[in-house]
Amino acid sequence: MAATDLQKVIDVKHWTDRLFSFRTTREQGFRFENGQFVMIGLPVEGRPLMRAYSMASANYEDSLEFFSIKVPDGPLTSRLAHIKTGDEIMVGRKPTGTLVQDALTDGKRLYLVSTGTGIAPFASIIKDPAIYERYEQVVLVHGCRFVDELAYGDRIVSDVRCDEFLGEIARLKLHHFPTVTREPFAHRGRVTELLRSGDVGAEFGLPRLDPEADRVMICGSPAMLSDMVALMDETGFVEGSISRPGSYVIEKAFVER
Repeated sequence: MAATDLQKVIDVKHWTDRLFSFRTTREQGFRFENGQFVMIGLPVEGRPLMRAYSMASANYEDSLEFFSIKVPDGPLTSRLAHIKTGDEIMVGRKPTGTLVQDALTDGKRLYLVSTGTGIAPFASIIKDPAIYERYEQVVLVHGCRFVDELAYGDRIVSDVRCDEFLGEIARLKLHHFPTVTREPFAHRGRVTELLRSGDVGAEFGLPRLDPEADRVMICGSPAMLSDMVALMDETGFVEGSISRPGSYVIEKAFVER
């Protein structure tokens, strides 16, 4: 318990019957890099039940935001799905994670590739002014099964493009490519297939993925992570870390599905 703080829930929004987001207060001394995750949880039978959740809020915001799936029999998500304003949750004091800028070498374009709730760390990253200073283009790719599951990502992108300070540069540099796999939509297919075919880049007049110019961050389902690593290896990308920056990074720590 000593490594956590209790934070109050200040807002909850249910996006679908499977997805919800919530905001909490933020400890004044809590610091993190955009793209990192932290352990959060609830006390269950007198013991803390904790899981890794990415911060969807930017590191300069006064509150913390998290985006979660609802798993009916999930030890934590089955309980988190019922939280309401005024409730308290436990938030760890030590953020960490691989989706940070220092793990990437310099490049021209940044691809943020996600499925499902894996968009959460990228919701934080696209609010970072430094991203738009470092890259000529930022491409957010978000894959889901159904159209209604894209709503959270749509809102995040809209908010950034309308932001008083970031809006002008985001409207110029931030590209959003939502896609679904199980019903008709403007973009349909798995994110890996659409990246491999060049369809994502073509949508914005960009060339195919190039390890010399592109940098890639990846967060999502285990199947997508595996396929993306294979694609990265095929096309000559090199996995990076804080100690040895590369051309792509992947986040493996994720809440149970």
